[in-house]
Amino acid sequence: MKSTVGILLAGGLSRRYGSPKAFATLDGAFFYEKTYAVLRAVCDEVVVVTREELLTEFPTDYHVITDIDPFVGCGPLAGIYAAMVAVEAEQYVVLPCDMPLIETIVMDKLIERHQSEITVVEVAGRLQPLVSVWNVSVKERILDALQAQHYRMQDVFDTSSIMKVDSVYLTDQLEAFMNVNTPKQDKEMREWLKS
Repeated sequence: MKSTVGILLAGGLSRRYGSPKAFATLDGAFFYEKTYAVLRAVCDEVVVVTREELLTEFPTDYHVITDIDPFVGCGPLAGIYAAMVAVEAEQYVVLPCDMPLIETIVMDKLIERHQSEITVVEVAGRLQPLVSVWNVSVKERILDALQAQHYRMQDVFDTSSIMKVDSVYLTDQLEAFMNVNTPKQDKEMREWLKS
């Protein structure tokens, strides 16, 4: 069994962005490549969870999977569960593909602080559930939630021991946690980088 496996969530529909966010580019690299590199630096293995139609778009040496039936398209929880089934580990480090400014040191510090079933970053008082570390002990609870059609991350948080880590303990750059969900946010990110 691996000790730490990274889960890169790259299966969202990107409706607001207008095209698959995983394949947007920044500094000559795809968004997913940037987050993958961060996970690769802090984990024993990385699993990419995506949609069926995007499977062949990723490099052949990546471990790329889709959600498991009957939970296909049921959101991040389904992706996390699919990765937990695909690779056994003691803990799983979760990142979304649309956070291209996240840095290795941030995730390193988050893993160091992980002492609960689920450790989640809090940025300016708001939880960032997709920047988190999950123990294997919550796997069955995720399955229970999915089977009950409870697809919100909060549904699993409510039945687990949670540790919230304020982002100030990880970095003084709040922009590291910038989620690029829309073209407007993409523009804001690029303008911030120029400044």
